[in-house]
Formats: sequence, structure tokens, C-alpha cells
Amino acid sequence: MARSRSTSSSSKLRYCNPSYYLKRPKRLALLLIAFVSATFFVWDRQTLVREHEVEVSKLTDEVHRLQNMLEELKMKVVPNDPIEMQRREKVKEAMIHAWSSYEKYAWGNDELQPQSMNGVNSFGGLGATLIDSLDTLYIMGLDEQFRRAREVVGGLLSAYDLSGDKVFLEKARDIADRLLPAWDTPTGIPYNVINLAHGNAHNPGWTGGESILADSGTEQLEFIALSQRTGDPKYQEKVEKVIVALNKTFPADGLLPIYINPDRGTGSYSTITFGAMGDSFYEYLLKVWIQGNKTSSVKFYRDMWEISMKGLLSLIRRSTPSSFAYICEKNGDSLTDKMDELACFAPGMLALGSSGYGPGEAKKFFSLAEELAWTCYNFYQSTPTKLAGENYFFNSGQDMSVGTSWNILRPETIESLFYLWRLTGNKTYQEWGWNIFQAFEKNSRIESGFVGLKDVNTGVKDNMMQSFFLAETLKYLYLLFSPPTVIPLDEWVFNTEAHPLRIINRNDANFAESKGQRKPVIRKQGRKTGRLGGN
Repeated sequence: MARSRSTSSSSKLRYCNPSYYLKRPKRLALLLIAFVSATFFVWDRQTLVREHEVEVSKLTDEVHRLQNMLEELKMKVVPNDPIEMQRREKVKEAMIHAWSSYEKYAWGNDELQPQSMNGVNSFGGLGATLIDSLDTLYIMGLDEQFRRAREVVGGLLSAYDLSGDKVFLEKARDIADRLLPAWDTPTGIPYNVINLAHGNAHNPGWTGGESILADSGTEQLEFIALSQRTGDPKYQEKVEKVIVALNKTFPADGLLPIYINPDRGTGSYSTITFGAMGDSFYEYLLKVWIQGNKTSSVKFYRDMWEISMKGLLSLIRRSTPSSFAYICEKNGDSLTDKMDELACFAPGMLALGSSGYGPGEAKKFFSLAEELAWTCYNFYQSTPTKLAGENYFFNSGQDMSVGTSWNILRPETIESLFYLWRLTGNKTYQEWGWNIFQAFEKNSRIESGFVGLKDVNTGVKDNMMQSFFLAETLKYLYLLFSPPTVIPLDEWVFNTEAHPLRIINRNDANFAESKGQRKPVIRKQGRKTGRLGGN
């Protein structure tokens, strides 16, 4: 028994003797392979552990970095600037005053005449101020006023996008269906006047039967949004046919005259301007691109806009001695050194569109936007009331002088200050906006609402509170002093009347090439064109 154990022990020990393997090369090879494999396995595991530890360390550092960024953002956004809060509340109080005056003296009418304390139906009794004010009331958190307005009016797309209340969508669709006959022309370019009850459409006599550029090319945002919300493509098809028609004769400089023949689709010999009756056509080329989230389906809008912006550069001049940049008007081959306050939307448009360019061009256009904004601000600062006139002339050695001297509570300069502040964070634009607001408070506020001025030099008041004062002027002022998270510009796009619509991806092929044409690009009233003087 003892011998058996001894023999077994010797047999096991022989595997530890090198000579055993030297006499058996195959087993030696197997032993070496096993050793090397084990070594690689252990080494690889250690390497993986080390790499894992490095990755974990990197991820931990990244988490800490993101946490720090989040804290910084909280520091920037959450604790509201006390001055901004105070100013925002002042603007809200002005809105409450304007709205309460409308409720008290003009409820259900289009607009309020504050001095005579009665309503007037400037737009056929549609309740324009009610409709225009809905989203401003909602954005400012004036819920009680919003509910009262909702009970009377059902409209429109912006109120639907903000609140999700389908009654607004249904009303918007009803009105759009009533507008559709206006597009029944040989080219699809719409007539600008329509009877909503009977569907009879025509152009005003004072245009010589022509359609107005801004009126005919400023419905894309709304009708595209309506097709997206309802699933019915007919609205989008109507408004995009307009741009197909305009594209057929689109000039090399991208500048169209203010009168367009709806039968031929060609422009007449008339003024080219970024002011009244031309302005919002160019605005919508950019904003439809933004509304579609800048996808390839809407790139053609952007392409057309960039062509038009090259044309805009050809209209830029600078005054002497102060070098104020301004946008001329063009008649034939001659330029007129005149700029409407309505054209003061352009700085905001240029700033908003600059990000689509390469670095060099982006800087050039943004710099021009800032220059033009400075000019527009000085439209206000150059008068005794610190409120801008309707238009300005520029004469050599004299800088600017007021042409038409009324002020009807327009929003365009404030709109541009809002965009520039959002895009730069520069509080200078807030200060300029606040100065303009204070001038409105001083000169235009009366006990029964807000009024315009017949003359910005004398301060004589008129008798009209325009609906766009509530829809645009006060809204942009409120947003100018609100955090950027209130209606963020990467989620919303403002139409020409400052109503925000949600940005939704466009992935369609609406602009199929036709007869060799490039792939292309209403408002029955453009940028308040119909509210000028006697029109």
C-alpha cells in the first residue's frame, strides 16, 4: 500500500521535470501554447480593465462638465434679471390696459377708437383685435382674458399651436376655405380682396387691377401650417403655386415690383421696396425655410431669399455725415433715398437668416443687420416725441428727416431689436426697446387705451388703437424682456403679424421641376399694408 502511494506520487512529479518534456516535443509545444495563451488572457484582461477605468474616468469627467454647464444655465435662466422682470410686468400692464379698453368700449368690433371710446369695423367686422390678441394674452399668462376672447372668437393657428384647443383649428380652417376662391386666377397669384360670405374675389381699383406683392406672397406660413395640422394638402398647394408662378420670371437680383399681374404672373413697372406692399414677400421666403426646419424640401425658399438679399445689398446706401445705413427704394434704374419704418423688419430678418451662410457672408449680413437697426432706432430718437414717423428721407449732409410724420404704433423696429437681442444677448437692444416703450407710454397712452400720433413732431394724437399694437408691438416688447425659453426660436417661427407657429420638418417634394424651371418658392394683407393712411 505504501509502495502504491509512492509510485503514484513519483508519477505526478515527473510532469514537473523539464527532462520529461524535452523527450516529448509535442507535449512541450502544447505546454508552451497553454502558457502563452494564459499570459495573453491575463494581460488582455488587465488591459481591458485599465481601458475601462480610463473610459469610466472620462465619462465621469464629462458628467461633471455637463452638470457644471447645467448649473451655469440655471444661473443664467432661472433667476430672472430683476430689471427684466420689472420691465416685462410694465409691458404686461400696458397690454392689460389696452385689452381692457377694447373690452369696455369696442368688444366684438375690429378696432378701438380710444378718444371717442367706440369700436370701428376696419376689416368688415371680423373682430380683428380679438383674433390678433389671442396669442399675446396666452403668452403673457393672461388666462382670464384669453378665456373670454376664446368664447367670442375661435381663431387661429397660433392660438391652436400654443393652447392645443381644436376650436381654433376649426375656425382657421373655416376662414381659409372661405379665402380659397381668391387663388382662382390663371397663374394662381391671388386677388387681394374677397367677400368671405359669397367668395367673390377681385383686386382693388387703386392698383389698376394688379395684385400686391406682399399681399400675394405672404400666406405660405399660415396655409402650410394649416395643411400640416389638418392633413389636407389643398391649402399648401394653393400658396406654393404662387411661388412657382413668380419663379418663372424671377429676376437675377431677386427684387420684384410691388404690383404683379395675376393673369400673366409678371411684374408691372412699379416701385421695388422693402417697405409698404413689398416687405413680407421677402420675409416669408426666409421664414418658410425656417418653418420647414431647413430641410431639403424647403431649401429653394432659402435659395430665392439669398438671391433677393444680393439685390437688397444693391439698395444699401449710407447717409452723411453720420453714416446711417438705409435701404433705398427703386423705380426703374433710379434709386430714391427713402426708407419706410415698415422696412425696419429687415434688420431682424437679416440677423435671423445670417446663420444659413458661411462664416464670411454670415458676418457681413449680421453686421448690416446691426447697422440698419441703429438707423431704425434713430428714426425714434430723432423726433421730439421719440416716436418714429412713417418714413424718412436721406439728404446729403443732413442724415435723415421725417417724411410722412404720423406714428400708428408700429412694431417693426421692436421686432428687429427682439431678434438681435435673442441672437446676441446684447442688452443694448433691450435698452433701446425700453426707451421706445417709454415713449409710447408718454405720448400714446390715454385713459381709454393707446392711440397713434398724427405728427411725431407735435405729439398731436389720432383716434385709433391698431390691432397690431396688441398683436405685435406689445408682444415683441414683452418677449424682449423675457427669457429666451419663452417661445424659443429653434421651436417657433413668427409670421408677419407676430403670431408664433411651430417648426415642423418638411420632407415632401412639393416643388417638382416643371418645364425646365428651377424648383421653387398670403396674406390678403401684407405687413399692415391695408392700414396705411387712407388705404
